[in-house]
Amino acid sequence: MTPPPPAHPVPPQPTSPTQPQPSQPSASARVPRGERPPLAALLEAVLMVAEQPVGVAELATGLGASAREIERLLPQLAESYAHDGRGFRLRHVGAGWRFYTADECAPWVEGFVLAGQSARLSQAALETLAVVAYQQPVSRGRIGAVRGVSADGVIRTLTARRLVEEVGHDPDTGAILYGTTDYFLERMGLRSLEELPPLAPLLPGLDDLDDFVTP
Repeated sequence: MTPPPPAHPVPPQPTSPTQPQPSQPSASARVPRGERPPLAALLEAVLMVAEQPVGVAELATGLGASAREIERLLPQLAESYAHDGRGFRLRHVGAGWRFYTADECAPWVEGFVLAGQSARLSQAALETLAVVAYQQPVSRGRIGAVRGVSADGVIRTLTARRLVEEVGHDPDTGAILYGTTDYFLERMGLRSLEELPPLAPLLPGLDDLDDFVTP
């Protein structure tokens, strides 16, 4: 028998270097480079945009700071705002901290917000306000009969904005009756309801609504 040919050694195959797996950027990598602001300033910046009270642990994690140091700073900040008579307060509510309007400033803030909101009433609110203005005193049921939809939500909005108010109860059904307020006249630039434009004839009278509203 012919002997088999000698086996040739297999040359070693070059090994490729291990490819590193992409990693997610750490929290510290997302922090802008540069000088770090003081911790008190960072707490103010974060709490300024918080919609809910923020706990110490969450602040410590998000800011990369000591929870003990944050617990020490927050009461100091709250005390300094009150001492300086600022228009806001830092309060510990539940399990977190949040900025709130100072109590003595609340009436002015409310007036500012309501004045701005009244200029942006929805179409539904404007229609409901017109019905109340021209048909008052009027119940929610009768308002809904005029507009063809429930007026509950819109009435709550108009009441919150001080444009309408409860003025009594229907003697037959006991339903709450609504009318416009002095603030409504002020916003409309009127001295009394008699100065309203003659729009009432375009709306159905209360007697006509009996066909649509169950007493």
